[in-house]
Amino acid sequence: MKIDQDQKFEHFAKSYRLGDIAKVVRGERVTKAQLSDGYQYPVISGGTRPLGYFTRYNRSSNVITIAQYGTAGYIDWQNQAFWANDVCYCIYPNELILNRFLYYSLLNQQEHIFELKTNAIPAHLPIESLVSVKITIPSLEIQKEIVRILDTFTELEAELEAELETRIKQYSYYKKYLLSDEIYRNCEEFSLFDIAYFRNGKGHESCIVDKSDYIVVNSKFISANGNVIKTSDSQLSPLYRNDIALVMSDLPNGKALGKCYLIESDGKYTLNQRIGAITTKNEESVKTKYLYYQLNRNRQLLRYDNGVDQTNLKKNEILEILVSVPPIEIQERVIHILDQFDTLVNDISQGLPAEIAARRKQYEYYRNKLLTFKEVANESV
Repeated sequence: MKIDQDQKFEHFAKSYRLGDIAKVVRGERVTKAQLSDGYQYPVISGGTRPLGYFTRYNRSSNVITIAQYGTAGYIDWQNQAFWANDVCYCIYPNELILNRFLYYSLLNQQEHIFELKTNAIPAHLPIESLVSVKITIPSLEIQKEIVRILDTFTELEAELEAELETRIKQYSYYKKYLLSDEIYRNCEEFSLFDIAYFRNGKGHESCIVDKSDYIVVNSKFISANGNVIKTSDSQLSPLYRNDIALVMSDLPNGKALGKCYLIESDGKYTLNQRIGAITTKNEESVKTKYLYYQLNRNRQLLRYDNGVDQTNLKKNEILEILVSVPPIEIQERVIHILDQFDTLVNDISQGLPAEIAARRKQYEYYRNKLLTFKEVANESV
């Protein structure tokens, strides 16, 4: 969606307390014993996910909700009938302001509303603080146009997120199929020991420095697909281009165990303890990227997670896993297909995540511009 950046968004408007232009109503308590995933209506506490589902609803669709406890201050829009729990504020505007316009106005003050919560445990958002939030209101005609523009952004982002979810499922399906035993039934199997070298990392606690020379490859770094978490002023355990870093330790049922990260350049990374580095012995027989896809969250490694104790993979447990090795041309074909999906669903610089991030940034920019007003003298409501 394109908007002329020279367009003037400032409008004359009046400012009111939220309590003067809307009713703030708390929901009603239901217990967990009354809920079931098989029921129809979501039970909303105001947080990011429903508490469960209930047989009845006490609020109709198109209602603004704000969390009182837990994620206190979190603002959401309920587009279906729901049960508002007793820690959920529901906002009902009067005739001065459109429901959807009020929603966007509150969203534009999300950080400020978060700051209104108490320091008590658990933190909560007092109704007295919430109703004091200032809302600036232009004419209904301008409200409608602003809502139309911001709804367009919201719908576009929802479409992109739905597309991303579909592609992730598609990627998962093809990855499972292309790396399955069935497809490599007639291929020779080798232990990882036969086709790759392995080395352990080292502890970097004593040389962690903010914004230093070397990126520390630890489990958080790998889990975040390469987002920098820590840096070191010493490269205690150098990593080189085409090394595969593999997480060897994780909590029960964790999602990091066995997760891999492919090193892209020399002189930039250092390997932390409890992370293994794996390098192919012969690139002409086993392509590094193919091995990376075979090792990433490999089920032969995940079997050591008993769901109770922390898992700590041993070197021999890693090296004894079996890897099917097809001809190079098949490896390259597998790499090509999976690389395309990986870029589409994971690459923050060019895939769908990049598109979603760009649209979200654009939406937030225009939301702020559209909801910036020149105030005129107020009158009593």
